[in-house]
Formats: sequence, C-alpha cells, structure tokens
Amino acid sequence: MPDAAMDLPVVDLAPYIEISANNNGGNLTAEVRELCSQVSRSLRETGALLVKDPRCSTEDNDRFLDMMERYFEKSDEFKRKQERPELHYQVGVTPEGVEVPRSLIDAFLQEKIRMMPPDSQPSIPTTKDPKWRYMWRVGPRPKNTSFKELNAEPVIPEGFPEWKETMDSWGSKMISAIEVAAEMAAIGFNLPKDSFTSLMKQGPHLLGPTGSNLQRHGFEGTVFAGYHYDLNFLTIHGRSRFPGLNIWLKNGHKVEVKVPVGCLLIQSGKQLEWLTGGECLAGMHEVIVTNRTLSAIEIARQQNRSLWRVSSTLFAHIASDVVLKPLGHFAEAPDASRYPSLYAGEYVEQELSAINLKGSKAIQLG
Repeated sequence: MPDAAMDLPVVDLAPYIEISANNNGGNLTAEVRELCSQVSRSLRETGALLVKDPRCSTEDNDRFLDMMERYFEKSDEFKRKQERPELHYQVGVTPEGVEVPRSLIDAFLQEKIRMMPPDSQPSIPTTKDPKWRYMWRVGPRPKNTSFKELNAEPVIPEGFPEWKETMDSWGSKMISAIEVAAEMAAIGFNLPKDSFTSLMKQGPHLLGPTGSNLQRHGFEGTVFAGYHYDLNFLTIHGRSRFPGLNIWLKNGHKVEVKVPVGCLLIQSGKQLEWLTGGECLAGMHEVIVTNRTLSAIEIARQQNRSLWRVSSTLFAHIASDVVLKPLGHFAEAPDASRYPSLYAGEYVEQELSAINLKGSKAIQLG
C-alpha cells in the first residue's frame, strides 16, 4: 500500500503570468521568485507538481471530460472506426489490451521493483493495459525535420461536432500551463527563463486522454497503467473524476496523489531528466483501482454518473530536431556523463524500439 495520500504543494501560476504580461518577465518580486523555487524544488524532489492556472478552468476540464465520457461510453464497434493500427496508433483510438506496460517486459525495471521494500513496490500487471486511449496532435509541426511524423489526418468521430474545438482548446490551454511552469522551473534552477520553452517550439505534443471502464474493471488492485515513466519532457493532467494515481518520490517512497478541484498535475518526463543531467528524475507512476477509487465509483453510481475513468493527459515534448544534453550548470551534475548529446527525436525512437513498440502508442501514461 502507498503511504497516506499525499498533498503536494499547489503552485499558483497567476502571479508569474501577471508579471510576465506586464513587464516581459523582467523584474520578479521575491514572492514570484519563491514560487519559481517551489516549482523547481517539487520537480527535483518528487517528479510531480500541482499547479493552478487561471486560464485552465474547472469548467474547461469538465467540458473535456464530459465529451470524452460520452465517446468512451459508445460501443466498441463504434470506437474501432477511429482505430488506425496501420499508423501505429499515432492518431485516433487505441483499444484496451494494446498498450504494453513497460514493467511487464523491461528486465531492468523488474529487477528495480524486486529491490524495493514491499510497501513501496508497484502493482505488477499480468496483461496488457485494460484502458482505451485517444491520440490527438496539438500545436504546429515543423515543415523541415529529420524525424518526419506520419503525415496522418486527425481522426474525428461521427456525432461529435464539438470534437476538434474541444480537443484543440483544452490541449492548447494545457500547453500554455506547461510553458509557464517550464519558465518558472528554469528560473528556479538559475537558468535563463526560456531555457526549456525555446526547445519545446513545434514539439510533437500529444493530447492522449485515456478511458478506463470501471463498470467492467472496477475491482481493487486492477492495474490500468503499469509502473512506468513518460519519455517526453513534461506530462500534464487535468483532475480525473476517479482517483488512483500513485507516484514514487526521489527517496523511493510510493504515495497516492490527490489532485484538488481546479488544479492540474504536472509530472517530469525523461527529456527533463536528460536536460538536468539526472537532477530531475523522470517520475515513476502507475494508475490502479484503490479504496479511494471504489468510494468514488459508489458515489458516481448513486448520482447516476459515468463509470468511465477519463484522464485528460497531454504529453509535452522537446522538438525532435533539438539536441538533448544537460543545460548550463547541469553539465557539471554528478551524473551528467550518463546523458550524452543526442537528438530528441532519436531518443524517442530508441525508447520505442527498446520496448518493441514503434509508434506513439508506446508513450504510456497514467
């Protein structure tokens, strides 16, 4: 069992957004500098961060979740019309039973898990993930790149006239929140404020909400997303209506995360680990059915609400043609030599090949 559900500190992005708008981020107040330090400290120590962004309202998140619940509640036959296996699931829907949890096939991770104290060990999945996912690209892509993504049209399901606007709107708002958090982190790390955001321009950002059928799989201990890290830069989620996310702190402790209403959860990915020379480790995490999930299922049943657990997840990436390497003073970090220079796109391809899943269906998330 994880330690008691953890209350991560919530960082309000509004003061930084206001100062940036007024003076181009020039002179920061002591209060805002302390907020920047909180962002960098939380990413370094926990691999996770809760933020409040006035531009990302609870209503925005609810509108997105409402639409995705309606979609996932459709029949499997309907949803499979949006499936594009020939495009490696880079767009459209990935059905349940397709994504392979890394902890099921990665011998190094399995060894790491065996070395953990029993109360910090993750739940080991025995099958492929029993969750659906929808992949939607957000933001512009580069015209010239050595890492050409499949030139696939976005997939829009029939009967959802609001689909494109809802996906694009929520996706771009979450990217805006990540950009502010990334600027604040850079300042907290004593780097130029655009150290990370300049590398994100035209990155292959993906909105990849998951849908887990709690009517069918809502039993304590069911693993929806096996123990893994994200290979991108930062991952951001709106609050899910059903809890169940466990994260591992840098000290190895396993904790269940509570996301307050109106907040967003940001997690560090492998590209941030690379850019900080191992000072910010990619956050390990899993999504399972816990006691708290069961309580939320019971309340949803009583209120006649959807029993699909939707995670509104966006994967923010460093642009594929950018060279990943420890930035600034992170080049002197104790483990910096373990992070040689290589293109971000090359790194992503290596990761996907390593788990034998060429295609963005391998980009796993809770």
